[in-house]
Amino acid sequence: MPKYALNCPPLDTTPRIARDFVASVLRALRLDALVDDAVLCTSELVTNSCRHAKSSGAHLLLMTTPEGPVRVTVYDDDRTLPSLLQGYDGVSGRGLWIVDTVTEGRWGTEALGASGKGVWFEVGKG
Repeated sequence: MPKYALNCPPLDTTPRIARDFVASVLRALRLDALVDDAVLCTSELVTNSCRHAKSSGAHLLLMTTPEGPVRVTVYDDDRTLPSLLQGYDGVSGRGLWIVDTVTEGRWGTEALGASGKGVWFEVGKG
């Protein structure tokens, strides 16, 4: 399973760089049909990490298989797991609602104990 990684410092430019990274990897792998959904969900997770984790940054891991889905996980050192709020509200966000809708519920979290958490999503065949 090929893995591609990106360090994501807590900067205003980080979500854009993460989106461009994911788009570039998927296009290079000729998975163009997955780019829009993966980029949107990546943007939500990286933005959430930059806004809420208040850490030294995050780490993005993109994994692919020829026969299966693409999985993107964003790791940070905040131990608080995110919660899914119902519905979309343009004022307060609802990033996970967007991720849940786009991925048809194929997302989740993983607690990493004292070292933080990971939030992931999958797009493509599953």
